[in-house]
Amino acid sequence: MEVIDWLLASGPYVEYATRKNVLKQDATELLDLRKAVLSDPRVQKYLSDVADFNGTLVTNHKNPDLPIHKLLFLMDIGLDSEVQSIDTAIRKILGNKDENGLYKSMTNVSKHFGGTGEDTLAWAFCDAPLMLLALLRAEVSYEDHVKQGVDYLVQFQRENGFPCGVSKELGKFRGPGRKSDPCPYVNLIMLKLFLMIPEYAESENVRVSINTLLDQWENSRESHPYMFFMGTDFRKLKAPAIWYDLVNVIDCLSQYPFVLKDPRFQEMIDIMEAKANPEKQFTPESVYLKCKAWDFGQKKQPSPWLTHVCLQILSRAGRFSGFTL
Repeated sequence: MEVIDWLLASGPYVEYATRKNVLKQDATELLDLRKAVLSDPRVQKYLSDVADFNGTLVTNHKNPDLPIHKLLFLMDIGLDSEVQSIDTAIRKILGNKDENGLYKSMTNVSKHFGGTGEDTLAWAFCDAPLMLLALLRAEVSYEDHVKQGVDYLVQFQRENGFPCGVSKELGKFRGPGRKSDPCPYVNLIMLKLFLMIPEYAESENVRVSINTLLDQWENSRESHPYMFFMGTDFRKLKAPAIWYDLVNVIDCLSQYPFVLKDPRFQEMIDIMEAKANPEKQFTPESVYLKCKAWDFGQKKQPSPWLTHVCLQILSRAGRFSGFTL
């Protein structure tokens, strides 16, 4: 198909992701292409940043410069812990484990917002699941390094989903919302984590968090827990998948087969699909300015990376047959 050929001709990192993750080509056939990806100055910068994992202070979880977001993006491309910088990042994460089995980042929350006002290693519910997800994707032992933290987080789930929460180092800090509200972003990233864990992948925990997101969509005009909206900005196509937006949500939900026929999910994917051009290419409608060096950091022309993500979603939903998933 022409759009597949376009992706394969769109530069090493998109070609590598498409061949390895989508077309399922054997990694041994892609060694030269992998070297080309690793020589990309943008990839080299990301690798340098993740190797210095605690070198960036966490003050805003929406920041695409955070090492955890860069690490997961590199893994999305298809790179793994055989790359020295990624292995270094994983080892640094493992070195910051607390007594509950969760992994901490260097952060700072002012006293005004309930923190200490000092740089400290801590975790928040909007990053702890991502740290566990990165470890699983790096193929560390689930039993030895991940299970304790997952089980600790799961106990906080309520009937309406997971709430906001932080480690003891951050004091009384929580996001802008009622304590009784679920945090949509936390539920999203917990669902990403559950996808990697067989004992949770089809659990009631999954169904509760999925219903949290779908119910918010169904009531998007009235439901804005913790200031997470599903309005105009949410519906704009955006990459990479680091925050609470349409592409990130349906990319996750589309990996749960029982969700695919839910009319609320179908409404979301209809909106996304309608934004493709006649060649099945997708153009970003919103960007992170810090990502302007990438093809998804502009809004004037189709983005190969965004297209690669959207076509995988359509393929899982049975709306595109060009990929082998």
